[in-house]
Amino acid sequence: MKDKLKDKLWTYIVHNNPDLMLNLQQDFSVTHYLEEKINGIQSLTSQLLAENKPGYIIEELCMTELTKELRPSKFNYICNILEDEFEQDFLRIKESGLLTYELVNMIRESEPVYETLGFTEINEQDQMLRYAITGTIRQYMESM
Repeated sequence: MKDKLKDKLWTYIVHNNPDLMLNLQQDFSVTHYLEEKINGIQSLTSQLLAENKPGYIIEELCMTELTKELRPSKFNYICNILEDEFEQDFLRIKESGLLTYELVNMIRESEPVYETLGFTEINEQDQMLRYAITGTIRQYMESM
């Protein structure tokens, strides 16, 4: 179960938080991060096993807990804005093979906005946040 959860968490990170993935790889701390996260839900896993919950339910509940701090995905959020508001630039960057790289850079550029306005599942649909991030992306695209 532990290895399966590690694999699922890593897959989640790769697809939804490539900025974290790159940082963990750069610091050679992937294994440590995954072990720490899995160990952090050990009591939940034990409780669910004691309650005889089915494996798929245990996995789903554990993944919800493991990814709580990783949601919502800034990567997906910025990718959606880029595709919606800057379609030609999105296609050009995607065709160049640099989409992930550029999106990670846009996340870094957007950090002051996220710190000021916050970024949670509750305010993910907030128009002010979207406008602010769109403005940051526009500035980034102009500097390219």
